[in-house]
Formats: sequence, C-alpha cells, structure tokens
Amino acid sequence: LKQYSFQRAGAPGGAGPGARRSAAPLPPRMAGPSEGLAGADGAAAVNGTSLPSQLPPPAGAVVGNPYPQAWGHTTSYATRSDKIVCVLVGLPARGKSYIARRLAQYLSFFYSTPCRVFNVAEYRRKQVGGADSLASEAQLAELLDEAGEEARAQRTRAAEEALADLCEWMHEAMIPKPKRRRTGCTGTYVSGEFGAVAMYDSTNSTHEQRQFVVEKLKPTGAKVIFIETICTDQDMILRNIMASRPEASEASDEEKRGLLEAFKKRTAYYERVYEPVVEKDWSWIKTVDGCEIAMNHIRGFLPSRIAQFLMNLNLDRRPFFLSRHGQSVYNKLGKIGGDSDLTEHGEEYAQALARWVQTNVKMLDGEPQPARLWTSSLRRTINTARHISHEHLVLPSGVEWVQMRPKRFRNLDEIYAGLYDGMTYEEIAEQFPEEAKARKADKFEYRYPRGESYSDLIARLEPMAHEMERQRETLMVVAHQAILRVIYCYLMEKPREMCPEVGIPLNTVIKLTPTAVGCKEERFDVIPKRPGVELDPASH
Repeated sequence: LKQYSFQRAGAPGGAGPGARRSAAPLPPRMAGPSEGLAGADGAAAVNGTSLPSQLPPPAGAVVGNPYPQAWGHTTSYATRSDKIVCVLVGLPARGKSYIARRLAQYLSFFYSTPCRVFNVAEYRRKQVGGADSLASEAQLAELLDEAGEEARAQRTRAAEEALADLCEWMHEAMIPKPKRRRTGCTGTYVSGEFGAVAMYDSTNSTHEQRQFVVEKLKPTGAKVIFIETICTDQDMILRNIMASRPEASEASDEEKRGLLEAFKKRTAYYERVYEPVVEKDWSWIKTVDGCEIAMNHIRGFLPSRIAQFLMNLNLDRRPFFLSRHGQSVYNKLGKIGGDSDLTEHGEEYAQALARWVQTNVKMLDGEPQPARLWTSSLRRTINTARHISHEHLVLPSGVEWVQMRPKRFRNLDEIYAGLYDGMTYEEIAEQFPEEAKARKADKFEYRYPRGESYSDLIARLEPMAHEMERQRETLMVVAHQAILRVIYCYLMEKPREMCPEVGIPLNTVIKLTPTAVGCKEERFDVIPKRPGVELDPASH
C-alpha cells in the first residue's frame, strides 16, 4: 500500500465545514513470527512497506472534491425498465415448471427484479377441487377431454384467471414504492431497477392459444418471450413426472401407476393438438433435450440474461452438497477473514467428511455415481477436502471419470473484510463503533471498509450460479459461511436480503435436491456436536 496524505477541508489540522467524520486509525494487523508491526513513523509495516496510519476521510472532506458522489441507493424514483412476460410452451413433464421457478429466482436474486410464476395447472386443480393431491391428476386429465364443452370452458376460465392475476400483479410491481428491510434500515430502497418479469406457466400448445395469451397481455405493454422446451428422452420425462410430485416417492405402487396413467392421458391429448413455436414475428427461445437452443428476436439486457441462463440450465436434476470448512485457527480465535489453517478439531472433521462422502455422495442405490468437488482458493477449504479420494470410473459412454477431482474457484473465497481482515468483532466495535453500528443496522448492504458487502458477494457469485445450474453430476461445494449462505438462499428460492440470517454451522453437510416445487433440504451432522463448545464465535 502507498503512503497517502490527506488534508481536511478548512484550517489545517482541524475539521472544516465539509468534514463529516474523523478519520479512523488503521486497524492493527496480526504479525507473523518474523514480521514487525510498526515502522519508524508508527504506521504498520507489511513486508517492509509502510501502511497508512489513517483511513482516508470521506470524499466531501478531501480538498478538490466539492461535489462528492453519494454512496448507496437513490431516494428518488427513476423510470423503470422493461416489463417482460415469459410464456412457457411444451408438453407435460418437459420441465416447464422447473424452468419457470429457477428462472424467476435467478432474475430476482441476482438482479433484484420482481418476479412471479403464474401456473395455470394450479388454477385448474382448484377448479376440480383436487388442490395438490395425486388423485387430482386423474381429475385434471378428465378436464382435458376435448369432447365436452364444459371442459373447454373450464380450461379457458383457468387461463383467463391466471392472466388476469398476472396483469394485475404486473401493474402493481411497476409502481415505485419504498421498501423497508426487516433489518430495520430506514432508508428508501427501491428494487426492480431492471423492470419486472412474470412467468406464465402452461402448455400453450397451439398457435391459437399463444395468440390468445398475446392479446390478453397487450394492455400491460409487456414484451412477450415464448420459452419452448422439447424433450424426447423418455427416462428424463419419467424423472420429471416423479420430481413434479415429491409426495409420489412415498406413495404406494398402485398410486404411482395411477399417477403415470394420468400423465400419459394428459400428454396424449396435448400431443394430438401440439404445434411447435415457429412464428417469426414473435420473440422466442427453444431448447431441445438440453443440447440444442434456438432464439428469435431476443434483444436487450434481461432477455439476453434469460437466454444465457437457459443455455446453462440442466433439467436432469442432481443434488448439491454444501459444507463449510473444518474449524480454522481464526474460527477458534474469533477472528474474521484471513487464510488460516485448520485446528486439530478442523482436521478431525476433514477426515470424517472424507469417510461420509464415500457412502453418501459417491454412491447412489449401492452403485458408484460420478460426482464433482469444488473448493475456494483458501487453505482451510482445500485442506478440509484433501482427504477425499479420487477413484477412476468408466461411464456408460466409455469416458473415464476421476471421482471428485478438486476444482478451486476464487469466486468461492470468503467475503472480504477489507481493513478489518483478521480482527475480532469486539475489536471492531471498540475501535470503530460507527462501523459496528452501521453493520448492525443493515448487515446485507454493509460494506467492510475496502472490503465487500453481501450485495457485492451476490454479484461475485452469479457466474457460479450458471456453473451450478449446468452440472449433470452430483456436486459438493466446500466453502465458507457467507458464500454458502448466498448459495443456499439462491437454491432454496429465498429473498437475497435473508442471506445474513441463514445458519450454516460447522461440521454439517447440507443436501439440497431440486424438484419442480423447490429444493428438498436435508442436514447431516458429520461429527457429533460438543455441548457447550463454541466452534465459531465470529459470524459474517
């Protein structure tokens, strides 16, 4: 770091009218065995380089900057961006609902874009009174019988109700209004800088039905993008059927046969009338078996992000395993950040994790399954995963596979505490009470001086979301608390502001299995908890 010198506005040595707060001293840095802490002028020294003894004062207090840029969200309302309606197209059990949910969460989580899914099948289930049961599938199949006028009228009524709710929501979503976070932050915060996106989830199997949707949406002024998903893999279709009804895993064989027969009956009707999307004057994205993608009239920021996400989305859902590193030296000392190694207890977890992975991650129904392993670039995650073995498998395709060959990502490094890296929160509160107060007021948006906030972390992890969505093998991620909080909230479809509140304890593996109705969560204590022992007193 370079030695900086700042002069406060007004008289030298005093705070002038433009000063907003006093410059705070640089936090002490933990010295190594042969590293000195102070130079001749009293400033900290690292590798022989003098560090500044004071933090830079606010921009308004720097000479030559009479018009400082305000940091944070604006308190005024700007013109909103595009309104977009994504209209799903495809036969039953082709992954439409899964695509709608994942895409809505991606846009809302990483871009603060208001999103909502309108599933027409849910409206139809309410009509037949089945709500959300396996028996309702048979009733729903009867509703699709083309022979009856009443059946056609019910289908049209369900579509109209869904579209009416969509239009009403779209109008309300675009009205600027202050948003008060649960953290108690009183500043005006407006989300949805990139507009609003609605997902209209239905088969929309004919040109006539799609034209009906376009006409109904005209009053909203929204851009309509058709997303057609085509799947010819019968095994994947069967997995989609079972994944769309999580309760089917606990159903009897007779109930499962009834569910499959109902789906076959629904599909038979749609196959008779299905017309693929080919209209050249409409915007559409078409995916085929997760291998092909075609687009027409896709322009703009959000449409391009939607297209890129769909290029990476894998419909053959595999579980994700999330684990923090074992207890580190800094965990034990209550320090944040750093790149310390594991403690003896952390090494115990690393060895236990390797044994647990052998039977719970690498095996499926008693047979080996291909799996991947990701870590951050910091030593505590690398060393936690180092005992996991890397057997060689030959896949059905004939490709040789190395089990859980580790891959390191700097994107997965812990949130950077900046100038407070290596300090305890007690030290921060004592030396920088204003910063401690600001962090407590809004932990999500709080940015460590010269460091990161959770909002910054989400932006850093967006590329990892694409990488995770495209995986076709089971994936285990060994990372850090703040990182796994973000990944957990994204996969569990929780608001981004909830990230700092999620519990990610040490010595625990979290298994998240995607389904059409959200992720199924399971938690495993790899080694027994120690009563009364605080393994990680500090928390980002």
